[in-house]
Amino acid sequence: MKRFANKHLHHINIKGFSRGKIAVITSITLSIILLIFALSLLFFPKTYINGFLKSRIEDAFSVSYPKYSLKISEVKFNALKNRVECDLIFLTQKDSSFSCRINKLSIDGIGWIKLLRDKNFTPNSLTKASLDAKGIILNFNKEQNQIRFGQLHFSVPDSEIDADSAVFRPLITDKQFFSKSKFRNARYIFDFPKIRINGIEYSKLLTGDGFRVRSINISGSSIDVLVNMNKSFDKNSPSPLMPDFALASMKDTLRIDSLQLMNSRLDYRESYSIGSKAALITFDKVQLLAEGIVNHTGRRDTIVIHAKGKFMNTSNMKLLMTIPLVSPGLSFNYSGSLGQMDLTDLNKFLVIAENHLIKSGMLQSATYKINVNSGNATGFLHAAYTNLSVELLDKNTGRGNGILNQISSFIAKAFIIRGNNVPDKTGAMKIGVIKFTRKPDEPFIQFVWFALRSGVGNVVGF
Repeated sequence: MKRFANKHLHHINIKGFSRGKIAVITSITLSIILLIFALSLLFFPKTYINGFLKSRIEDAFSVSYPKYSLKISEVKFNALKNRVECDLIFLTQKDSSFSCRINKLSIDGIGWIKLLRDKNFTPNSLTKASLDAKGIILNFNKEQNQIRFGQLHFSVPDSEIDADSAVFRPLITDKQFFSKSKFRNARYIFDFPKIRINGIEYSKLLTGDGFRVRSINISGSSIDVLVNMNKSFDKNSPSPLMPDFALASMKDTLRIDSLQLMNSRLDYRESYSIGSKAALITFDKVQLLAEGIVNHTGRRDTIVIHAKGKFMNTSNMKLLMTIPLVSPGLSFNYSGSLGQMDLTDLNKFLVIAENHLIKSGMLQSATYKINVNSGNATGFLHAAYTNLSVELLDKNTGRGNGILNQISSFIAKAFIIRGNNVPDKTGAMKIGVIKFTRKPDEPFIQFVWFALRSGVGNVVGF
C-alpha cells in the first residue's frame, strides 16, 4: 500500500513538472519568434514591411474602395511612434477620370495590428489618426483641371486641416481652354498660400454624412477670372449656378459657420479677342467674412457677407451682402461704399470693354443699395464726383482721333455726359437709378458688378 502511494505521488510530481516545463518552453519559443521578427524588421525592413505590410494596405484599400487603385512605392513603419511612412503613392480611379500622386505621406495613431488582421478600413480605425502629406497633385482628367498642395496636415483628434500652397487651375493654356468650345466660357484660377480649417466633425465626414466645420481661414489668396466675351453664350447650356442653387444642388450636407479671407486679391477680366489685352477689374487687400453657409435645412437660413478692400488698388471699398437660402429664384441684397478715387483708373476696364476713355475725373465718394428679386436688380447709387471727361473710342482701332468719334465725343460731352455731380445749395444731386436683369450667361460676380455699373451709367450718362 505504501509502495503504491509513493509511486502515485511520484507520478503526480513528474506530471506537474512537465506542465511547468512546457509553459517555460512555450514562453521561450514565443520570445525567440518575436525577437527574430523584431530583428528582421530592424535589419531587413524592406523585405518584410514592403513585402507584407504594403500589400496588406493596398488590399485593404481595394476592399473598402473598389472603384480605385492604390499603389505605394515604399513603406516604412516606426513601431515606437506607431507611424507608417510612405513614399510615392499613386491613387487612380479605374475609369481614368481621376488620379492622385503624393510624394511623401505619414500616418500616426492608427491601430495597424487590427487593420492588418481585419483587412478593412473603417471610420473607427481613424478616430486617433493624424496625416501629413507633401507634394500632392490631383488631376481631374475629364474636366482637365488640376489641384496642387505643397503640404497637407489632417488631425482627427484636433478636428483640423492645414494646407499650404493650394492651387486650382486648368491643365491646359487659356488658348486651349477657350478653343474647346465655340461658346462663351469662364476660366478660373485659385491660389491659396495658406488654409486652416477648424472644428471639423470628422465622425460625419468619415461616414459620408456631410462636411461640417466651425471655421475656414484663408490667407493671401488670389482668384483670377477670365471670360472670353468674343464668343456668344450657348443658349442650350445650363446657366451658371448662383450661390443658393449651388448649395441646394449638393447631394451631401454642408455647413460652414464662418469662412474668412484675409489679405486676398480678385482679378476679373474680359477678353474680346484671342491674344489681346483683357479688360480688368481688381479688388486688392480684401478682407472677407462669410457666415452661415449651409444647405439642406428647412429653416430660412441666410448667408451674411462682410467685405472690405481696395477697388482698382486705389479706392477703399466696403460691402455687405445677405443671401437668403430659401427664396424664389435669385434673390439677395447688397450695399456698400467707395472712397475717393481717380476715375482714370477705370480705363483698364472701360477702354477695352466699353470703348470709353476717361480723360479726367475724381470720385469723392459713392454709396449704393441694391435689392435683387428673382434675378432683377433694383436700387440707387449716390456718387459725388468732379471734372469728368469721357472720350468715345473706335471699336476697331481703339482710338478716338476719327472724325466720327470726335463728333460723338463732342455730343456726349455737351449733351449727355454729366461732368460734375455734387450736392447743390439744397443738398440735391443726381441719384443713379439701378434697374438691371441678369442674363442667363452671367456668373454671380459678373451680375453683381454689372448691376452696380448700370447705376454708374445712369448718373454719368452712358
